[in-house]
Amino acid sequence: MRDRFPGVRDGWARFDGPAGTQMVDTAIAAVRDHLESGANANSGGRFAASVATGRMVEDARETVGRLLGADAGGIVFGPNMTTMTLAFTRAVGRTLGPGDEVLGTQLDHDANVTPWRLAADDAGATMDLAPLDPASGRLPVERVTERIGPRTRWVAITGASNALGTIPDVTAVADAAHAAGARVFVDAVHLAPHRAIDVGALRCDALATSPYKWYGPHAGVLWLAPELRTGLTPYKVRPAPDSPPERWETGTPAYEAIAGTRAAAEFLLTTSMETLAKSEVELFAPLLEGLLALGAVEIHGPRELEDRTPTVCFSVARRTADDVAAALAAERIAVWGGHYYAVEVMAALGLAARGGAVRAGISCYTTADDVERLLRAVAQLA
Repeated sequence: MRDRFPGVRDGWARFDGPAGTQMVDTAIAAVRDHLESGANANSGGRFAASVATGRMVEDARETVGRLLGADAGGIVFGPNMTTMTLAFTRAVGRTLGPGDEVLGTQLDHDANVTPWRLAADDAGATMDLAPLDPASGRLPVERVTERIGPRTRWVAITGASNALGTIPDVTAVADAAHAAGARVFVDAVHLAPHRAIDVGALRCDALATSPYKWYGPHAGVLWLAPELRTGLTPYKVRPAPDSPPERWETGTPAYEAIAGTRAAAEFLLTTSMETLAKSEVELFAPLLEGLLALGAVEIHGPRELEDRTPTVCFSVARRTADDVAAALAAERIAVWGGHYYAVEVMAALGLAARGGAVRAGISCYTTADDVERLLRAVAQLA
């Protein structure tokens, strides 16, 4: 599919997808077409362009809903997952009080930790983090469920670790949370590019993701269960709509980004997530095996292919993560060094004081030649 991505025509081997993928051609065209068409305007008006924009947004809700196994009425568009989670948790904070508890995990990106902690602190509630297993990089279900109690109001959990690729058993956690009367918020930012999502199967109450991680533009998507759409009160201005999902969209949205998001979702639906996942494993297996075979390379997190995304976190002996990333960049290979906002993961693995680790991820435009280039370059550094 490499020819569908204009951004990879420059000869770089791009393993930086976990931080943001290249846009697929149809998403790029959708953004351009929306801006050039003349049928672009703010929605809610009586004239043709405004009506057309409103229809485009509704169609985008339906398309993204199909991608997430969700109904269109719960799809909220915004700037990015972090901003939307901060806004959502601020609304949740109105329902919390002293003695209430929020449970998060050490496996999560900070965008699914700090917003909850701030909301809990403001309400006089408390927040706890379920620990990951440092040896395996996994999040055992019991380490979460044993911390769910009668005062637990929300459980915030990742669908997949953006640092280690680990995929926890969200459904089991959700079942335990609901049995205790708690609700579940899932950060699906790193899961959505690599696995088919069904909010019903996950049994979550809210889920957030970012289209720029799945071949779309910089934007955010939040899905809310029906009872939350009106059961919570968002912070918004008085003239803004009171009906969902618009009541959760503060200010005028970036309509061109919504058009691109719709196109990116159509790309994934047409290609099928199962096809993409199979292709990714075929490339990731030799990458993981090749890194494991290098004696000076330490893999952090899972060392097997099951229950993970095609993202690997590693260190090279006697070199900092930033040194490795810079050396690979000199070879026109893009990876990330540092903590990637997974600060709890890095602390749990003892990597924070070492400047984090190197992260490389497979995207649908990655090739076998890219994998070989990365392995050769790392071997020269080891």
